[in-house]
Amino acid sequence: MSKLKNLIAELCPNGVEFKPLGEIAEMQRGTSLTKKNSVGGNYPVISGGREPAFYCNQYNREGETITVAGSGAGAGFVQFWNQKIFVNDAFSVKGTEKILTKYIYYCLTNLQKEIYATKKGGGVPHVHISSIENFKIPVPPLEVQAEIVRILDTFTKLTAKLTAELALRKKQYEYYRDKLLTFENVEFKTLKLKDLCKSIKDGMHNLPKSTLENGEYPILSAMNIYDNQIDYNAKRYVDWKTFEQENKRINIQVGDVLLTIVATIGRSAIVKDDRQILLQRSVCALKPNEKILSGYLKYYLDKKEIQDYMIANAHGSAQAGLYLNQVEQIKIPVPPLAEQERIVKILDKFDKLCNDLRAGLPAEIAARKKQYEYYRDKLLTFEEAR
Repeated sequence: MSKLKNLIAELCPNGVEFKPLGEIAEMQRGTSLTKKNSVGGNYPVISGGREPAFYCNQYNREGETITVAGSGAGAGFVQFWNQKIFVNDAFSVKGTEKILTKYIYYCLTNLQKEIYATKKGGGVPHVHISSIENFKIPVPPLEVQAEIVRILDTFTKLTAKLTAELALRKKQYEYYRDKLLTFENVEFKTLKLKDLCKSIKDGMHNLPKSTLENGEYPILSAMNIYDNQIDYNAKRYVDWKTFEQENKRINIQVGDVLLTIVATIGRSAIVKDDRQILLQRSVCALKPNEKILSGYLKYYLDKKEIQDYMIANAHGSAQAGLYLNQVEQIKIPVPPLAEQERIVKILDKFDKLCNDLRAGLPAEIAARKKQYEYYRDKLLTFEEAR
């Protein structure tokens, strides 16, 4: 930071000029291209989303390029590329001899909220070049720009490294889980879920007309099942009479496996606390019988092949869901209980290790991101020259 202070004191002690983006950068609309009318290849096609729409065999930008998504839910999203790309439903921004492309990128990410605020259109929102070309950007000397880029690159590289570490740990965990749940030299029977559970029931289809904002008897939805845990803080609660009536039907107990079957499909968690709860239609309760352990069932439901089955068989477009008879047909290989117990013990230990890492890394990533945003804002705040 001291180097930057010295550069500013030497090169622009009386402030810097602020100029409209359109005056200092090359701004260019994308070229229309559809997947149907293109040939597959290695060049990402940048459109309205945060990820490439598809890949093709041609490019229309190369080198350092900023893209701003043109339409859709991601309209206005700013990205930086240093490779050959095809700009489609987006527009590009490049630096000139007076301003570095990477410096402009950091300026625009610092203005991301303001760019989103320029969206136009009712059905499908759009962001156009004309929407942001008059945004004023501080233009310090190139040496100052380069030092700011160097400092901010250090922050982004650290965050990227932590994010990659988190993804690696997750992949490693999934590899060992799937390996343990693939049987070669162990006897097992493949049974349908309906033959492994005393009951499979979903939650309430018709919620009470009046529910409570707080209370003792929560109604949990798919939103309450995440990261293999159950969040008991619900948006809706019911009185004792309603709970007692519905509980006679579903009777959630310790050891039951909860599975999300509407909207966000396939998340699961084991009931470990003896609490009085109800479920909405988006969650079903599996009550394992004597043939299968709750932990083993939960780990197997997490396998990619089961997750793929559930997603592939979901019905509906606006809010996809699984019918209970589809859940009942899920096939699970069932080894002896002693083998199930051995697998669960190993995976529990590995899961705890990964959870500790997953708990630590996201917090560190969030802290680094917040630190980066703080310094980005600070570094890009200049006094305007008069």
